[in-house]
Amino acid sequence: MNRVHIKTYGCQMNERDSEAVAAMLRARGYRIVGSEDECDVMLLNTCSVRDAAEQKAIGKAGYVSHKKRKNPDFVLGILGCMAQNRGAALLDQLPDVDLIVGTQKFHQVPDYLDNLRAAREAGVPIGETIVDIAEEAGSQNTIKDHLVAEGADLVPQVNAFVSIQQGCNMDCAFCIVPKTRGDERSRPMDDIVAECRSLAARGVKEITLLGQIVTSYGRRDYAHTDGISPFVQLLEKVHAVEGIERIRFTSPHPRGFKDDLAQAYGRLSKLCEYVHLPMQSGSNRILKAMNRPYSRERYKEIVDSLRAVRPDMYFSTDIIVGFPGETDEEFEQTRELFEACNYDMAYIFKYSIRSGTPAADMGDQIPDEVKEHRNAVLLDILRKNSERRNAALLGTVEEVLVEGPDKTGERFTGRTRGNRVCIFDANPRLIGQLVPLKIERASVSTLYGELQLAGV
Repeated sequence: MNRVHIKTYGCQMNERDSEAVAAMLRARGYRIVGSEDECDVMLLNTCSVRDAAEQKAIGKAGYVSHKKRKNPDFVLGILGCMAQNRGAALLDQLPDVDLIVGTQKFHQVPDYLDNLRAAREAGVPIGETIVDIAEEAGSQNTIKDHLVAEGADLVPQVNAFVSIQQGCNMDCAFCIVPKTRGDERSRPMDDIVAECRSLAARGVKEITLLGQIVTSYGRRDYAHTDGISPFVQLLEKVHAVEGIERIRFTSPHPRGFKDDLAQAYGRLSKLCEYVHLPMQSGSNRILKAMNRPYSRERYKEIVDSLRAVRPDMYFSTDIIVGFPGETDEEFEQTRELFEACNYDMAYIFKYSIRSGTPAADMGDQIPDEVKEHRNAVLLDILRKNSERRNAALLGTVEEVLVEGPDKTGERFTGRTRGNRVCIFDANPRLIGQLVPLKIERASVSTLYGELQLAGV
């Protein structure tokens, strides 16, 4: 009972949490396997941002339960946001689950699995499901382990997520994250920088700093210095780490984009010219109803300030269509701002009710067919934007970080500084290297090119 498969739903924070759990389990002697057909233990790291995400994980757990009927020693665990949100109530739908662990207790998973394994090896009945969704002081400091490639995983790791902050105090009306992730908590700056140095020593070239509101990092723990926020101070320290060549971060909040952060894009060469800047709505009334503390005018000022520093800046965003009470005129304001910002990528969501959030109790819910139409309008604009931006890159030479084989295993993949996926032919020895790539072909989401290296 030592072969573990972890299936992750949702955001990059969840991906990072799963990686940390996998690293802790491997250090305990567990094997991390890529196929659910080969495992003795399946852990589902879940998402609660939308009801569809929860239903997908519940469906998967129900499907996997048949393994327990064939093999009573098989272990099924549910981790993360849905575990935190629903807790023991999940057992009403999923009585065969052995382990329910919330977002502040990931580091306890190895101990719980050890206990389950020891009990079964001794022939002792397991008894009740283990449910641990309690808060824990300092839990933000436990997501620090990284999975080291070994055996079949020998492709070198060239990029890594680094968790710098957990939780959120923003209380957006549509969002369940404060309930599932808790209050805002930041890790010590020196610990984060030490983690980045360790990753650089292992060959990691690109760091993505992660937090629920990453730009709020350290605001209660560190002082502003000469107008520089704690988050920008952290960027400066990571920028100074030898071996790290690129820095990204997600997910920020517009209120965190003061002048010091905009100017950082001009003076920190490792900070990639790519910004994920959630807009959510282009209507001031809807933004106020969402409890988003900025206006459409302020949002556009932020976009313009960043482009003034880096005219070649790439932007992505989050948009919710069909928020309760959103009129046709208010959606039109969103459409206008969406076009004006000229996004390269966007995550466009049709509003879905999340119980326990203020928006769930609002009247004037929008019909599904209206949400579908508004969603399609923005997706069409996004497709045209992406095609236009990619077409403009044809014939140019872009710096690409070679990450490894593509999904076919026949070619290689990497990303530009602007976060565009590229496919190309390369020698495996170039994995982890920054290379010049001449762009020869483009689809909506992918660039194809040829390396411009003598002798390669």
